[in-house]
Amino acid sequence: MSNDNTSIHEFDLQLISEYFSHVERQGPGSPEMTIKAAGFIDHLTGDSQIADLGCGTGGQTRVLAQHIPGQITGLDLFPLFINLFNKNAEKVNLQHRVKGIVGSMDALPFQEHTLDLIWSEGAIYNIGFERGLNEWRRYLKQDGYVAVTEATWFTEERPDEISRFWEAYPEIDTIPNKVAQMQKAGYLPVAVFVLPENCWTEHFFAPQVEAQAVFLKQYEGNKAAEAFVGYMRHEAQLYAKYKAYYGYVFYIGKKL
Repeated sequence: MSNDNTSIHEFDLQLISEYFSHVERQGPGSPEMTIKAAGFIDHLTGDSQIADLGCGTGGQTRVLAQHIPGQITGLDLFPLFINLFNKNAEKVNLQHRVKGIVGSMDALPFQEHTLDLIWSEGAIYNIGFERGLNEWRRYLKQDGYVAVTEATWFTEERPDEISRFWEAYPEIDTIPNKVAQMQKAGYLPVAVFVLPENCWTEHFFAPQVEAQAVFLKQYEGNKAAEAFVGYMRHEAQLYAKYKAYYGYVFYIGKKL
């Protein structure tokens, strides 16, 4: 099958959640990069209120909780993810500080001006970078922080094949344009750094190899499941071929 113009959003949500429930991370990243980003966040205490939006099963949330103080609420649209999120938090004795709830990032269940930090690794694309930064800002306290990873072009020009693949997310843009969007939304850009290659290869694509075998066995004969695995394999092949042109970038901003 040709995957050039296929979007992940064209697949059944239940299939997507089942597939990604078999891996530690639902997007590119690593514990080291979560810790690095957390190092730019100041003035957190045990009473700080933190939200991890699009938290998935909470791989990065648990790392975050082990390196910063505060109460963390993970929010995700998929009940399967949240069920695993809470079970995983309990396994490492974080259930008193870390709690997962089902919800949507475009209708946050928090009071305005109550959050010290909004975190979102590999998930803000679901609402869009600009919209997310603008809408989430009102939930932050003055001087609160937002820290997100976002798909970003590294060059002004790139091959047609990878441009077509990313047409599914029109907001992908260059680092200077993303920083300008953050400033326009009312944040002081505090830190911007590119996630290294191993965040894709070692922490995102490699664990999927075993997960794909389990998934295909579970859904044997299911054409939609086979097509989704084909899509994910295609994404890995494109990254290997075009990683010089794009990747994920951590953007950290302070509410002005």
